[in-house]
Parts: sequence; C-alpha cells; structure tokens
Amino acid sequence: MKTKIFIDGSEGTTGLRIFERFENREDIELLKISSQLRKDVNERKRLINESDITFLCLPDAAAIESVGLVENENVRIIDTSTAHRTLEGWAYGFPELSEKHYNDIKTGKRVAVPGCHATGFIAAVYPLIDNGVMGSDYPVSAFSLTGYSGGGKKMIAEYELERENILLNAPREYALTQKHKHLREMKAITGLSREPLFSPIVADYYSGMIVSVPVYLDMLKSHNSIEELHTLFEKHYEGKEFVTVMPFGAEEEQQNMLSGNACSMYDGMRIYITGNDERAVISAQFDNLGKGASGAAIECMNIMLGCDAKKGLSL
Repeated sequence: MKTKIFIDGSEGTTGLRIFERFENREDIELLKISSQLRKDVNERKRLINESDITFLCLPDAAAIESVGLVENENVRIIDTSTAHRTLEGWAYGFPELSEKHYNDIKTGKRVAVPGCHATGFIAAVYPLIDNGVMGSDYPVSAFSLTGYSGGGKKMIAEYELERENILLNAPREYALTQKHKHLREMKAITGLSREPLFSPIVADYYSGMIVSVPVYLDMLKSHNSIEELHTLFEKHYEGKEFVTVMPFGAEEEQQNMLSGNACSMYDGMRIYITGNDERAVISAQFDNLGKGASGAAIECMNIMLGCDAKKGLSL
C-alpha cells in the first residue's frame, strides 16, 4: 500500500523541492491541492487528515495553524518551519547527531526539520559538547555563507530579476542585530548556555552553503591537537551515510579553499577540520536546499517509513 503524502505549502521553495523528489517514488501517493484552494482551511484540513504524512512548508504561524487542524491521530507531521524545533514532543530532524535523535524520528509523529544555518552549526558544535570536549559556556562564534535560494521566493526574485543592482554582485552580511531565527535551536540542540555570535552571509549563487565554527584548542577540555579533534569527528559520525568527515588535509585538493556551492544538488554533508594546534575551524559544507531543507525532510520521512534513508535522494 502506498504512503499518502500531502505537502501543505507546495508552492514554496522547499515544498517544490520535496515535490520534485517524489516524481519517481513508486511507494508514494501524493495528495494534491488545487492552486485555487491552497489557502482554503477546510480543504487543507481534509487533505492533512487523509494523509499518512503531511509536510509543512509554511511560515511559522501557518504551520502552527496546520498542526491544529490534525484530527486523525495516525497523521504524522514533518515541519520545515521554525515553529516547533525546540518544543517538547517534537523530534529534531537531524538523525546523525545521536542514536536518540534517530529513534525519536523513527518512532515520532511530530518531526521538526532543522534550519539550514542551524544544520551546519549544530553538526560542528554538538559532537564537541556531547563528548565533553567543549564546555557549554564556551563563547562560540560562527559564520555562514549561503546561496540566495535560502532566502525563499522573494530573495530569489531579487537576485534573478534585479541584476542591475550592483549591491547584489558582492556577498552581503545580514542578521546584523544578532537575532537570527535559527539561534534558538543552535543553543537548545547543542546544549550551549547562551546563543552564539553568528554572522550569516548571502552571495550571488543559487544554492549550497558552508558554516564554519572557529575554536581555540587550548580552551577545550581535551583534544588539544587538531589531529585529535579530527579523530573525534570521525568517530562521532562513523557510519553516517549523510555526513562525511573529510580526510585530514583534504582541503589541499581544493587549493586550500572551501567553496559555498560545492555541494549544490547534493543531499549529504561534508565536514572539514582545518587549522593548526592553536586554532582550528570546523566547517560543514552542504546544500541549503538539500541537507539544509528538503533533502533532510525526505531523509526523516524515509526513516519514519522504515525504508532506505537515501531513497529518492542524491548522495
């Protein structure tokens, strides 16, 4: 029997990418809503409750509303918005972090997919705190370089229709007030005692991103050489098909540069440990629309269904 899937918000960037991934899935039956009724509460409610799994690809307020429409206790929700990522009763959709994260997704009825910036940040910081190497009070900072598709339809249109605007030709730093919407989950999921200093940057390319976290090794509780740090990440992500810790020194093959769009259209993540025995940088390279959004959502769905987690994805 095919799994009935409804995508609430199928015309947004994430929703469209999820829809595309289902084109050749013989095990999925998509419940479609007409464009005229996509904001009709009663029609959305009907389709949500007819589904086995509903994806929410909506703004926060609309996602909360959609969860409130669930009456069928068997319906499982995968939410790509910010609304539920740190709430009790919601599994955090990053199965590679720990066995508990994986099992919570597998058995849960409510899964919140991580934010794209948060995905890279948490991939870099969670292993340090979870293994007792970094204290929860460490003053963490990070920067993130992303393609403009991460800003949704409005930003995509800005970059693709306003080419005469010279300000779009160079990378732009944003969230200057240090109030980025992903900060809450960055703190909560890693176990930090305070939100990190975080500087996101958008550049003139479509998709792909790299999130980098610098650390002073002498401020860590252990693992005070860069080789030890690299080994810690290898062990933490050992056997995880979606997260690859690159061989030590692999950046040399890239002329000692890491590109923001190197993982565009790829659904996994690459982690690089660079630097020296005094200062190291942990960098997570992935696609903001892949492991940072729709790819992660489908990976979670595959785990919930008990099929190959890679099914329908590009690794």
